[in-house]
Amino acid sequence: MSRPCILFVHNALQPFVAVDRDLLRERYAVQEWFVRGRLINVAATWRAVRRADLVFGWFASWHTLFPMLFARLLGKPSLVVVGGYDTANVPRAGYGSQRSMLKWRVVKLITHNASRLLAFSESARNEALQRAMAHPGKIIALYLGVPAREIPRVRRDPRLVITVGGVGQTNLLRKGLLPFVQAATYLPDLQFTLAGKWFDDSIETLRAAAGANVTFTGYLSDADLQALYARASVYVQASLHEGFGMSVAEAMLAGCIPVVTHVGSLPEVVGDCGFYAADNSPQAVAAAIQQASGAEEALRQRARERVLTHFSMEQRRQGLFEQVERLLQKRGTDHA
Repeated sequence: MSRPCILFVHNALQPFVAVDRDLLRERYAVQEWFVRGRLINVAATWRAVRRADLVFGWFASWHTLFPMLFARLLGKPSLVVVGGYDTANVPRAGYGSQRSMLKWRVVKLITHNASRLLAFSESARNEALQRAMAHPGKIIALYLGVPAREIPRVRRDPRLVITVGGVGQTNLLRKGLLPFVQAATYLPDLQFTLAGKWFDDSIETLRAAAGANVTFTGYLSDADLQALYARASVYVQASLHEGFGMSVAEAMLAGCIPVVTHVGSLPEVVGDCGFYAADNSPQAVAAAIQQASGAEEALRQRARERVLTHFSMEQRRQGLFEQVERLLQKRGTDHA
């Protein structure tokens, strides 16, 4: 018997997107459908949806609009993962589809026509309900899976504080990159490192705000990034918005003590295994880092165990399979 065919739609193969694609390939025949920008081949998309047994999309945006509409018209089940830019509204950082009436309508149209919605945290689910008008009966939270890794055998530096994020204009505040480098001026005895690819000239803004104790690595390979996690003592995510917080989870898995804000999904990921800044001001972030740098070593193991327990790859795998199987069993029925 041939395996059911899934049309896997995305506009960027980020690592967590690739994880879902590869997990689905374990059980189904997956046709990857990459859509760049708003230039959509409508005829080819129609044919691809018609051949598929189910359409699986990552994020509710222009690239998933026609696949979801066509799936509905053809009576095919469909599923969209939501909870990032699509459901966000962060004017202070210039981030989120919900800031635009047109994009809001696109997101709403997708969430209305999809058979099922998956949010990657409870916070992301609530955001989709409140801002994208998602139907509460067809959206659930299913955490992302964090690949289990052994901690690289490198010496941990008790003075090293890190954060990870692409250096771009919207990430200066959304990901807390600017308050991170500004916090370094309050803690001159610690070493701060910001790892992430540079996308525009925002790096100059960060350099101008940073003290002499801040290092900018630019892009790091996965191996180098894992080694950095293993060497660091504290990981900081001073975000204004987080749908999940994969870098936080990866750092915790490597034994870093997390320092985060109270926004979005960060409390769900960190729990009681880290420290919280009162807000994302440099002073508040520095105060939380100071607390974390003096924490007991046992907290590192607790942080690692939390990720292994709550965000395992097996939980993601079984959750995806369960949702897909339910939809496949209802093929041809009313999506509502």
